[in-house]
Amino acid sequence: MANIHILKRRINAAKNVSKTTRAMQMIAASKLKKAQNAVLSSRPYVNKISEVIDNLIEKTDKKYTNPYLDNKSGADKTLLLILSPDKGLCGGLITNLVREFTKYQKETPETSYVILGKKLEGQVLHFENEIIASFPFGTTLPSFSAIYPLIKIIEENYNSGKVKNVKILTTEFESLFRQVPKVTNLLPLSKSTLDTEDNTDDFYLFEPNKKELLDSLLKHYFEMSLYQKLIEAYLSEQASRMISMQNATTNANDIIDDLQLEYNKTRQAKITSELLDMTGVPGE
Repeated sequence: MANIHILKRRINAAKNVSKTTRAMQMIAASKLKKAQNAVLSSRPYVNKISEVIDNLIEKTDKKYTNPYLDNKSGADKTLLLILSPDKGLCGGLITNLVREFTKYQKETPETSYVILGKKLEGQVLHFENEIIASFPFGTTLPSFSAIYPLIKIIEENYNSGKVKNVKILTTEFESLFRQVPKVTNLLPLSKSTLDTEDNTDDFYLFEPNKKELLDSLLKHYFEMSLYQKLIEAYLSEQASRMISMQNATTNANDIIDDLQLEYNKTRQAKITSELLDMTGVPGE
């Protein structure tokens, strides 16, 4: 039977772990609520911009061209933007991202990378592909200004013809218990990207003209869709961390209960042995 002092130390250690994981769970829950509000607020806005663009494209001259819509004739190379957390303790989220990245790397070796977040940086460095830039993701809800350095790098490489398309690896939030890593297309935009139906009639007047509206809307849609990816990645991180820390707290409490039971049995056996010694009755 274990020493009573060792059991007491193990119980105290488990209690400290439980307090820590509980605190981290509560922090993640508070961040989760803020991120969830941001995602739910921006989704309808992005969808509406997509709908307006789609309707305008249907009514615009077929000769209309825009860098955001047209495939570039440059190098047959892809630019992959990777979004990952800066910190761990978020369950299987990072492992799933690494698995998805490894799968993508095998299928598309001719890729340059822009990394936002530190947890996948080490994995990318194992390959010899070009890393154009690397930024920390941060531990707070991303602000809209965070997209501008990314957009500058993306547009420099895409508009100059260094890359033919731009993709993003991130975690899409489906529910508190399910966050799915996916590689999706950013540029060029297409009808499948916009994915809306024409709900307008032919009696609208457009001011300024349709081309100017499309030029500005396509740029704004690209910015908003990228920002949407950032806040969804942040939301997925907080959801995964909250569930992970909740499970860790539950496991720590179970260990405390088991250790406390063993401690009580050991303590009772020790008291019984001391009483037998005091009364002169030989123990077993």
